[in-house]
Amino acid sequence: MDSKNGGPTLDGKSRKTAAEIARAKVLAAYNSEAKKERKAIKGLGRTAKNLYLGTYKDAPIDAKKTQSAPTAEELKKYHSAWQNYYQKYYSDYYSKAAKSYLENEKLKTERRAHDNAVLESPELATDPTDAEEQSMIQTLKNHVKKRALAQNKTSHRLRKFVPLFAGTLVVLLILFLQYNRLIFAPIMAYVSPGNSDDSGISAIDPTITTAVGADNRLMIPKLNVDVPVNFGIANDTNTINMAMENGVAQFSIPGASAMPGEIGNLVITGHSAGDIYSNNQYKFIFSGLERLGNNDLIYIDYQGTRYTYSVIKKETVEPTNVGALVYDTDKPMLTLITCTPLGTSRYRLLVTAEQINPSPSGATQSDTTDDEADAPTFEAMPENEPTFFERIWRFLTGQN
Repeated sequence: MDSKNGGPTLDGKSRKTAAEIARAKVLAAYNSEAKKERKAIKGLGRTAKNLYLGTYKDAPIDAKKTQSAPTAEELKKYHSAWQNYYQKYYSDYYSKAAKSYLENEKLKTERRAHDNAVLESPELATDPTDAEEQSMIQTLKNHVKKRALAQNKTSHRLRKFVPLFAGTLVVLLILFLQYNRLIFAPIMAYVSPGNSDDSGISAIDPTITTAVGADNRLMIPKLNVDVPVNFGIANDTNTINMAMENGVAQFSIPGASAMPGEIGNLVITGHSAGDIYSNNQYKFIFSGLERLGNNDLIYIDYQGTRYTYSVIKKETVEPTNVGALVYDTDKPMLTLITCTPLGTSRYRLLVTAEQINPSPSGATQSDTTDDEADAPTFEAMPENEPTFFERIWRFLTGQN
């Protein structure tokens, strides 16, 4: 680039060619303008012509009448000066434009030659005009490519584990639905399952008969249990299960169908575990029954009277061992039934207690002997709510 002229410079044939082109264009343009100017001057008066040509630019109007018209020689010099000016201007302009065009064509030719060389020899890919810049660009490209490959490899490895993760989540969900009670039942055994005030029950003197309300309830101070009791319900499995959704229920069988205060065995059953998502608020009511020991007290409010029982033994039996509830006795007895181990229905825990208040000496014999002949027989004792898969199996097999 030429800093003085503001454009590229040419020399030799190139400069001469560009100058000739520019000169020809200037002459053509000038001749066209000169013709127009001569026509315009012919149409003017002498004074206007002189003013147009600038012969008395500063003279008064009256003095203009004394001025003579410019000679042909003066007009020739005037036009020659303008011609030289335009010729020089356009000569420089087109000279710069021509050189710029030739340099651009040269760069294009070099670039095409370089690209062809790269196609034949990839190791020549660096630009000879700016090797350092090309090296930095290539380094950046390699870095980006390396990171992209690493991320792609990582995501590809992770995609392999997606089915495994999904399968694991499904298995964990199924296990939770089936076995969540194994986790929550032991916890609930040490969390108050009832809603009674322990101090209010413990303060009762078991040797004093206490008048109570009309609601039938069972209370265990040690476990802080205070729950409704359903007496005299129909002796079928569905009715008993429904009753245990509203508290605990009497389980009456031939030989063990006594009521509170009567000689014989009063049997009450309740749940020890259930699914955490079950809406049965009494599903953990007997979860702490294993914590009872000898001499612990159990209270039953029945028909306005509170009966007090003292625990005498605990035993674990098979669910089908219904005969363990039937035995000869001359006292009013109480047996609480629930499933064990916690969270399962594998065995049944029997907690046996004898009545100590009101005095058992005044107890009467149960009058349900005549009804026992018509009482249904049970193959197994009541159990906890069915598990997730048990519900599905019973639904598929049409079992109630």
